[in-house]
Amino acid sequence: MKIDLLYGREGLQFDLPDGIEPHLIEKPPFPPAAAPKDQIASALARPIGSAPLADLARGKGSACILICDITRPVPNHLFLRPMIETLMTAGIPATAITVLVATGLHRPNEGAELAELVGDPWVLETVAVENHFALRDADHVQLGTTSGRGVPVGIDRRFVEAELKIATGLVEPHFMAGYSGGRKVVAPGVAHHETIRTFHSARFMEDPAARECNLDANPLHEEQLEIVRMLGDVYALNTVIDDKRNLVFASFGEIIESHLAAVDFVRGYTEIGIGRRFHTVVTSAAGYPLDQTYYQTVKGMVTPLDILEPGGTLIIASHCGEGIGSDHFRAAQERLVALGPEAFLETLRPKQFADVDEWQTEMQLKPMRRGQIQLYAPHLSDADFRVTGVERAHDLTAAIAEAAARHGDPHVAIIPEGPYVVPRAAAPAAA
Repeated sequence: MKIDLLYGREGLQFDLPDGIEPHLIEKPPFPPAAAPKDQIASALARPIGSAPLADLARGKGSACILICDITRPVPNHLFLRPMIETLMTAGIPATAITVLVATGLHRPNEGAELAELVGDPWVLETVAVENHFALRDADHVQLGTTSGRGVPVGIDRRFVEAELKIATGLVEPHFMAGYSGGRKVVAPGVAHHETIRTFHSARFMEDPAARECNLDANPLHEEQLEIVRMLGDVYALNTVIDDKRNLVFASFGEIIESHLAAVDFVRGYTEIGIGRRFHTVVTSAAGYPLDQTYYQTVKGMVTPLDILEPGGTLIIASHCGEGIGSDHFRAAQERLVALGPEAFLETLRPKQFADVDEWQTEMQLKPMRRGQIQLYAPHLSDADFRVTGVERAHDLTAAIAEAAARHGDPHVAIIPEGPYVVPRAAAPAAA
C-alpha cells in the first residue's frame, strides 16, 4: 500500500509494510468555496465587528499591513493587491502604505524569497515591503507591561504609528498559542525581542494550557489579546487553506472577533476525534515551507501526542532542506543533548527572558517525555542530526515495520498533513 505525506515541495510517497493496519487521519472535506477573489472581496466588504475596509481607510493618512514570514503558506498573492488597491482608492497614497513581514525572531525574508512570499510583483513595485527586526531597539515603541503577567510590550514603530493597522495570516493549529493568525501576527510577529522572550519563557511554556487548539486560559493567547488591545483599533484578514493550499475561508474585521470566526470555522476540520491511542504514529512536518528546518519540525512532533501511547514510537518525516535552524536554536539543542531533558529544563525555569529560539527545544521535551522519536530527514547532515536529540530513521517502511514488531501492534496511525491536523484520543462527538 502506498502512503503519501506532505514533505518538501513535492510530497513523499512510501510503501507501507505488509501486515500493517493503517489508520489514516485526515481532515474531513471542506465545503465548496467560492472563487478565491470572490472570497476575499466578500470578506473585505462584509466584515466582522468593523466597517468595510474601504470605509476604514477613508480619511486615513497611512496604513501598515502585516504578513507572515516564509514559514507560513499564507496566500498573500490572493489578497495583498486588492487590499492595497482598496486603500489607495480610499485616498491613502502608495507611499504611505507599508507591508511589514512579521518575522518575530526569525531571519528576514529578502530577494527571491521575499518575492515568493509576497507572490505578486505589483505589490513589490507599488508599496514598501519591509522586514521586522525584533533585536533593533530603536525600531520599537515601548507600550508598558501587560496587567496580568507583567510582559514588557514593545511593538514595531511602523505598525504602532500607522493610522490604519491590519494583520493578515493563516489560521491553523498552533502547538503553544492554540491557533495561529490574528493577534499572533502582532505578537510575536512584530514584537520587541523582550516581549517575545518573556512569553516564551518556561513559566508560559510549561503551563498545561499553552497547547494546540486551546484558547481557554492559554497564557500566550491571553497576553496576545491584551497586547493588541493596547494598540487601539486593529483589524485582520484571516485565511484558511486546504491540504492543496486552496483558499477555503476568509474573514475580515476587528482583529479579535474576525480571528475567532476563523477559529470557529477551522476547528471542525482540524481537531479530529479518533477514539483510541496507538503505539506507532507516523506524521509529517507539513511540507514546504514549514518543514525546511528542524526548528519548525518540532511542531509536528507535539501535535499528535494525545494519540500516542506512553512509551510508543513517533516517526516524523521532514525535508529539512535548510538544516537545523538558527544558531540560537542549535545552541539550545546542543545543551539539550549534553545535559539531558530534565537538567536542560531546570536551566530554563529561573529565566525571565528565554534565550532566542530555546523555547522550541523546550517544546521538544514534550514528545521526548511521551515516547521514542524517530526522524526521517535524509537532507539533514550528520552534524545537524547529532544535535536533534532524536533517533534517525533511514527508511520509513523499515522504521514502521520495526516499531510495529517492537510493540506487538500492527495498528499504525498516519497523519499526512502533520501539525495541520490535531488528532484526539477521545471518540468523535455524536453527529
